[in-house]
Amino acid sequence: MSTPTGRDRLRELLDAVLDEDNRTLDAMAQGAYASPYHFSRRLSRDAGEAPVAMRRRVMLERAAWRIRKGSSVTDAAWEAGYESLEGFSRAFSRAYGHAPSDVGETGSVWLPAANGIHFHPPTSLWVHSTEQAMNPVTDQQVRHDLDDTRALVEHAKGLSPEEWREVRAPGHQVASWEGPEESIAAVLERTVFAKEVWLAAVEGTEFPAVDRDPNPATLLARHDAVAGRWLAAVRDIDRRGGWDDLIIDALCEPPESFVLSSIVTHVLTYSAYRRLLVRGWLHRAGVDLDLDDGDPINWLRHEAGEQPETGGDR
Repeated sequence: MSTPTGRDRLRELLDAVLDEDNRTLDAMAQGAYASPYHFSRRLSRDAGEAPVAMRRRVMLERAAWRIRKGSSVTDAAWEAGYESLEGFSRAFSRAYGHAPSDVGETGSVWLPAANGIHFHPPTSLWVHSTEQAMNPVTDQQVRHDLDDTRALVEHAKGLSPEEWREVRAPGHQVASWEGPEESIAAVLERTVFAKEVWLAAVEGTEFPAVDRDPNPATLLARHDAVAGRWLAAVRDIDRRGGWDDLIIDALCEPPESFVLSSIVTHVLTYSAYRRLLVRGWLHRAGVDLDLDDGDPINWLRHEAGEQPETGGDR
């Protein structure tokens, strides 16, 4: 592990990303005396990570270090640039797989980054190391699935209880072994439950005791509780090269074996269908007509701090 030497242009761009006052892409670019377009393009090319996404990750690493050193979660959230404790806790849990209050006393606070650029205490220096991050396609698919599921449940809060449970496709089944999914409530609940039950299988824990008829608020809480753990589990499988490992799922009757890679692709495949189905039902229900199309291209642009496209084919 070594620190960059000299005052090259890349280091200046990195400094602009980390500057306390530069919380937006425009501010970062201005601090580096560049246009937002060229700033983002140069840093993404040379560092392999969009500036807004990089800043968000490194600020979470700093927050984890601050909390470990005795800072309150609230103070760490504010220093990381979050406007609400809820938003910070959600982002932290998704990144680390546990709540901010559960930061341990040992171990690295670094999050996966192929470019090896991380927060380095105590002086906020950027450091470089050799490491391998998860394949970006897999990482984006898993994170987009989690974010899009959350967005759909949030939008579903605009439904009345009757609309939430209304039968919209009589007899509709996504998977024959899971029973009918005829309502927005049923489809979204299965989307969240899939991660809960498969995570229990991977971790070897008991069958999750959950409410199979939740309201949007309680389902959102369940999603937030499982999202970070699911992402952390997938990243751990990738980190140790365990995609071809077999698990014996004792939750099945009789117990059945599964390849870990097939579990992840199973969850992503069925979730993608369910999310598109619910999106159509929400549009027809007239709830939040500004609901986007669920396009991962626009999701990634938003993650990078860019303005998403409003329409048209590419």
